[in-house]
Amino acid sequence: MSATDHDREVDDGTHAGSIGDLSPSAKLVYKVLEYEGSMTQEEIVTESRLCSRTVRYALGKLEDGDLIDSRVHLEDARQSKYWIED
Repeated sequence: MSATDHDREVDDGTHAGSIGDLSPSAKLVYKVLEYEGSMTQEEIVTESRLCSRTVRYALGKLEDGDLIDSRVHLEDARQSKYWIED
């Protein structure tokens, strides 16, 4: 295994090119989803204590990196539920 291959692997099974390159706020949002499970943006704002715009930006970055997924929240179609992709 080369040094480059080692740098890509992280103990929890994710790849360093994913989480390691993100902003601190995106990492926090990821960790909130990791610990709490599926949540709406409002729930993430409450749990993380980040402002709504920061959470929205972080969710966009996480979705662009294929780290999380989302779908319309069945109880309120104006919102989406976010979760970590398996």
